[in-house]
Amino acid sequence: MECSKPLSDLYELFIAGDLTKKNFEGMIFQHLLDNFEYFRAFKGNRDRWNDFLSGLYPRLARAVDLYRDVGSSFDAYITSLVNNAAREFRCRETDHKITEYVCWRARAEEMTAVESEPEYAEEHNVISIPDDVNRRQVLFLLLKSYFFVSDEFVKKVALSIGMQFDTIQNLIDELRKRRSEKEAEILDFRERLYCQHYRCLAYQKRMTSTQPGTEYHEKMKARFERARKRYYAMKKRLGGMRMSAPNRMIAEVLGVPRGTVDSSLFAIKNRLGSNCQA
Repeated sequence: MECSKPLSDLYELFIAGDLTKKNFEGMIFQHLLDNFEYFRAFKGNRDRWNDFLSGLYPRLARAVDLYRDVGSSFDAYITSLVNNAAREFRCRETDHKITEYVCWRARAEEMTAVESEPEYAEEHNVISIPDDVNRRQVLFLLLKSYFFVSDEFVKKVALSIGMQFDTIQNLIDELRKRRSEKEAEILDFRERLYCQHYRCLAYQKRMTSTQPGTEYHEKMKARFERARKRYYAMKKRLGGMRMSAPNRMIAEVLGVPRGTVDSSLFAIKNRLGSNCQA
């Protein structure tokens, strides 16, 4: 349907009091629905046009109150309003698509980085430990890795070193209690690192989705570079935040000198190093 510019005539009727504001707004809305082809928005997709107009109605009410005749017709005023609002609508759509892309890409990267837990046969209830390995050293190593071990693994180690599961579990629970604040701090920082990762992906996607050399492209490029530098700085800091228990804390929980724990773990480290070289 061809647009014959009836809005200016309707506005005159509204000003004269022959139309109520509610009826006038309804006629504007109907005019926009009927003249979809005239505005040529959203590449001829009428469904998107209807979605856009459903959110535009409150803005039309404000536009009627704000209009002042300064030389341009009411038709031109509404056309300018619609074009600007449509541009904003497309930007929001793009942002939503970018956010969705970033979330899925980041989630996919996380899933590919997660390794499956090893499956143990039911009959393997005891972990084989060589005869020349000190059982106390195994206990120290287990407590050192308290955050990463499951209850099932603890049971297998307990049987292998001849200790009660409850005894070892109580030691691990005590370590978790003492480290709870540190664990919360590290987990919170890790979440912040994930958010920074998402931010980097979003800026990168916005940058690559725009024409190089434009002001918006350069702005997104600068933001991406800053976000990436901050991400690597945060990643480095997280690398220095250990989830494992400090040797001092292990010694306190067991009631042994710290030097005993230090020397035992050092001996295990040397043994592992020599095995790798061999």
